[in-house]
Amino acid sequence: MKILLLFNPHAAYGRAAKLLPEILKRFEEKEIEVELLKTEARGHACQLAADADLSAYDGLIAAGGDGTLYEVINGYYRNDSPEKIPLGVLPTGTGNAFARELDLQASDWEKAIDIISVQKKKKIDVGHYLCEGKDFYYLNILGLGFVSDVSSIAQKFKIFGNTAYTLGVLYQLIFLKTHHLKMEIDGRSIERENIFVEISNTRYTGTSFLMAPQAEIDDGYLDITLLDKKTRRGILKIFPTIFDGSHVEKEGVETFRARHLKIETEPIKILTPDGELTGQTPIEVHCLPQDVEIFWT
Repeated sequence: MKILLLFNPHAAYGRAAKLLPEILKRFEEKEIEVELLKTEARGHACQLAADADLSAYDGLIAAGGDGTLYEVINGYYRNDSPEKIPLGVLPTGTGNAFARELDLQASDWEKAIDIISVQKKKKIDVGHYLCEGKDFYYLNILGLGFVSDVSSIAQKFKIFGNTAYTLGVLYQLIFLKTHHLKMEIDGRSIERENIFVEISNTRYTGTSFLMAPQAEIDDGYLDITLLDKKTRRGILKIFPTIFDGSHVEKEGVETFRARHLKIETEPIKILTPDGELTGQTPIEVHCLPQDVEIFWT
């Protein structure tokens, strides 16, 4: 078995780089041949995945956090190779929400290699969105509104690990504002005074937040969570319940499932796909059913 390993040495505030010798040793123990490419800057993983000759490998592995995986999946879809090989993930970043679908925690890179070595695969859904005339893809979650503002602040607090997202929430509550939301969900139109929208392919975001507890990664649907207009005190009451998923039962929280949706906001809102800050409203989102293979448990 031969893999292409796209490794982000800057993940987890640079701590991932220290793991590389052990990671390579573990692959060798599993008799997996590795071609290693290190990312050098934001967007580089996307470029490397897009330019690679995928036919030369049995798998493409993203080593880093959710942001690294986001870049890799976008490069994967831009790649011209006729053969689309399976993807794998090594959770070595700050946010590893997608890895939770494989029952992996941030420190479980060794277990992740074991999963890859078995070569068991599963076809999963992919989120596809269009904005500003461009196509983008994601495996985990796409957010806008308060959640994007939190992610923006969390970037500055990354040194604190997963606590960065909590600090971002508390900081953004000071500047809380709603926006007007128009959404078309599989042909059904709704309007809201909205705080945030999350469009989930997986259950978790930010590693620890169980945003979409009912989401299934291969059911052909995206799970949508809306938080409508609420006071700061109301948000503070809801916030702890996101850790166990019970927020979906609270007043002011709405959930939907959809294959296709369109979103407009006033004012324009920045998007947060898989924790990255990329694009803005208006957007159109599709679920691509079971469109990519992943090394699975």
